[in-house]
Amino acid sequence: MVSFNIPVSTGKELDYLAQVIESRKLCGDGPLTKECSKWMEEKFGADKVLLTTSGTSALDMAFLLCDLTPEDEVILPSFTFSSTATAPLLANAQLVFTDIDPKTMNIDPDRIEQAITDKTKVILVMHYAGVACDMDRIMEIARKHNLIVVEDAAQGVMSSYKGKALGTIGDFGCYSFHETKNYSMGEGGAILINNPDYFERAEILREKGTDRSKFNRGQVDKYTWIDKGDSYLPSELNAAYLYPQLLMADEINNDRLDSWKYYYEKLKPLAEAGLIELGAIPEGAVHNAHMFYIKAKDIEERTELISYAKNHPEHPAQMVFHYIPLHSAPAGLKYGRFDGQDVYTTKESERLVRLPMYYGLSREEQDQVIANIMEFYGWKQN
Repeated sequence: MVSFNIPVSTGKELDYLAQVIESRKLCGDGPLTKECSKWMEEKFGADKVLLTTSGTSALDMAFLLCDLTPEDEVILPSFTFSSTATAPLLANAQLVFTDIDPKTMNIDPDRIEQAITDKTKVILVMHYAGVACDMDRIMEIARKHNLIVVEDAAQGVMSSYKGKALGTIGDFGCYSFHETKNYSMGEGGAILINNPDYFERAEILREKGTDRSKFNRGQVDKYTWIDKGDSYLPSELNAAYLYPQLLMADEINNDRLDSWKYYYEKLKPLAEAGLIELGAIPEGAVHNAHMFYIKAKDIEERTELISYAKNHPEHPAQMVFHYIPLHSAPAGLKYGRFDGQDVYTTKESERLVRLPMYYGLSREEQDQVIANIMEFYGWKQN
């Protein structure tokens, strides 16, 4: 069976974990936590990066920093993971779901503008598959209406838009280092803060509402409770697992891109014949091969394809589908509303199939996946 995902490992993680254990400082904000943040700040041109316990907690921090009230509205795509919605919900905001661009599965800027009311405070975008949203248009809309922009770039580490790293374009960016992501610390994430006005408060929120970060830097002689907050600081052990991956981030990225391009070239004939659709990479977007997906004709064909690949007698492979649109989920019906018409979100989400993709995926494994798809559609390979 070709696995859908295998968590990334460089072979150096044990060395760094041993280093942390020997130091006897296992809690957060140790040397490797700081090195990870510094690496991202320099690599991506980010103003400030703070590691968090997850991509979800990075989003939670971002929305606490937005200072929302129960009357405020947040515009977001319905085609996304639940964390994208739970963060503004926990910050007491109202959820306004909008439709997507079927070519990229990203939020449609036209739908954003139509959804804006006098209660709108934040535009929350999610860069699906590490492919950038139309950030020029979205930032233009935000400036026009004086709105905050939060980037859910959980899938977008090492991706960019017109030369700018995803997560550094809006007011806040959020990364995930979950084991399913291109770079992993098991569970973990990072918040990117692109406005200096928020730096100090972000540190306080992350340290249980205290000014402990200032104390650790010797800026105050004792630390105390300053503001609301939570424990968003990951263990130094998590940072030890992530850091060696960051040091070889380009190698990991190039390996995944090679696999992505191989899938694309081999499956392109099926797309040209109209049997499947392939994902689009818009001009100005540089993606990170977080995933490779195809679109079947409909949900019935998708179900059959996934089952065919899983149960193939010679070369079984694990393929999966992605999100059930949030506006149709029980919590979405309870806490949010869909603005306008659902033209693409449900229809396109029901067609999408994700193929195995991970660092170290072999050509032999890819050929098995490709053979399954070709056979399913009755296509003979050259």
